[in-house]
This record gives sequence, structure tokens and C-alpha cells, in this order.
Amino acid sequence: MDVLIACERSGVMRRAFRALGFDAWSCDLEPADDGSKYHYQADALRIARSREWDLVIAHPVCTYLCNSGVRWLTTDPDRWKLMIEGAAFFRSLLELPNAHHVAVENPVMHRYARTVVGRGPDFSVQPWQFGDDEKKRTCWWVRDLPALQATSELDGSTANDSIHRAPPGPDRARFRSETFPGMAAACAEQWGRHISTVRRARV
Repeated sequence: MDVLIACERSGVMRRAFRALGFDAWSCDLEPADDGSKYHYQADALRIARSREWDLVIAHPVCTYLCNSGVRWLTTDPDRWKLMIEGAAFFRSLLELPNAHHVAVENPVMHRYARTVVGRGPDFSVQPWQFGDDEKKRTCWWVRDLPALQATSELDGSTANDSIHRAPPGPDRARFRSETFPGMAAACAEQWGRHISTVRRARV
């Protein structure tokens, strides 16, 4: 099955899918952090539209969409334009006509961006639900995919807050946006199984 992980440079999600035998590729404007040959350094939407995909998972930039930054919309007029562009890009990924199954991820999104996207998320999860004892609410907008089910017995009571306490610096955004391995493994296993079941039913 052909899988595209759009807007990913870390390779975490790509590696999780490839470990289960999927023909998974990542794509970002930046080169892959792990130097993988299974990475397109290109515009994610162009690659996503270039062929048919069984599954596209996208991690578009949340800078202008997330609830934590909504206050800046009232102080910087330029952010409105950037917010609308970012939300339109998000929606374009979600509505890809040539992908059978789609999942787009972001933090909690403010209401202005949700208006452009057209709807709120289908479900949200935390890294500790998949074995990484951290707090980072992750929202998912999906098409023809089930909600992720927890794979860990952790209850969040011991979860760290390192993502939200990350110090300022050039690598802060990159650190805060990287997918946790446990969640990536759950996506690969659960969504991979779902897509395999759907494909068998079509035959």
C-alpha cells in the first residue's frame, strides 16, 4: 500500500509504516532528518496530488492555526492572511480527491481557522495513551479512518509537560511538532489494519 506522510521531516511516522511493510514516503520542504531515500524534498500538496495514494497523513504547520497563538491575530494584521492561507492548505490536504484515506493532525485549533477548514477534529489523543509519558493534546481530522485506540495502560497522572515547557530557541518549533513514536506505531498498526480490511472487502 502506498502511504504519504506530508509535512514530515523527522521520519518518525514514515519509519513506523515502513516497519510494517508499507511503501511509505515522507515529504517536506526541508530534507529528511534521517537522510532517508524515502523522502521527497518538495511541496507537500504537489506530491500529494501527483498520484493516487492509499493513505495520506499530514502534519501541516500549526503556527497560525493553533488556539495558543490566537491572541496574536489582534496585534498583527499580517497573521490573518497567513492564518487563512494555512487553514486553506490544511483543508486542501484533508479533501485530497486522489487519496482513499486521509488523516490531518494539529494541536487544538482556534475558531477562526476551524471556520476556514470547515469543521473541528474527529477526535483527539495524548502521547501517554500510546506509551510515551508526555502531555500534548493531538487533534486528528480524518476521512474514512477510525479513531485511534489507546495501546498503553498509562493514565496521564505521571505525564511530563516537556513539550509546553520547551525553552525558546531555533529548534523549539521543531521539537514541539515531532510525532511521538508510540502514536506513530498506533497509526501504522491500527490504520494499516483498517485499510487492509477495506481493500479486501473491495475485491
